[in-house]
Amino acid sequence: MQNIPTRVSGVRSVVTWCAVAISLAVLASTGQAQERAKHAATGSMMAAANPKQTAAETSVTPPLEGKPVPKGKGRYYVDFRARTAASYGHAFIWYGRTDERAVEVAGLHPATESPIPYVIGHVVPVPAETGPSYGDLDEQYVTAHYRVYMSEPDAKKVFAYIKHLQEISLLWHGPTYNCMTFIGAVANYMGLKTPMTGLMYPEDYVNKLQEINGNRKTVHLAAGS
Repeated sequence: MQNIPTRVSGVRSVVTWCAVAISLAVLASTGQAQERAKHAATGSMMAAANPKQTAAETSVTPPLEGKPVPKGKGRYYVDFRARTAASYGHAFIWYGRTDERAVEVAGLHPATESPIPYVIGHVVPVPAETGPSYGDLDEQYVTAHYRVYMSEPDAKKVFAYIKHLQEISLLWHGPTYNCMTFIGAVANYMGLKTPMTGLMYPEDYVNKLQEINGNRKTVHLAAGS
């Protein structure tokens, strides 16, 4: 009989997690519909303004920051980013060269747009994807970003590490291995200090990453990296 309080506590914990998960599912389902409506409206306005521009052109070539850089003089970068999402946001990275409009996108998220695996993933790990997710290329949804530049030799190593991380990141688990953990691994490899994820929102994580690194703009990998 002495084990009853412990069992009751365990049941309450499970019930609490399920309640949280169900709430997130409702938010996710509603939020996804709202995001799609916004995207559709934006796409319609862009199409009206420029009928010759296709959807593919607007999605894979996001606007560059600042003035264009002459061809051949681009700088290699990794851009840690956060955006709005159906629940509490999403963290991911852009990487590439400043003189190329196309960007590579990497980020960890459940392998579906359905809210069901997202809900389950807050209790147990679920299959993950590590490419772009819905909204990653839309600048209007960005809530924070921190761009860091590097040399070409370092960029080759960092970009290869990102690809490797994508290959081995097969699962997503909200409490332990999520989108912030993923971009934090990239930041660590680059020699940047990283904040503890905990219960932090993606926007706060990216802002904190920039803060604890003193808004550092360039990195140089340590020998042997």
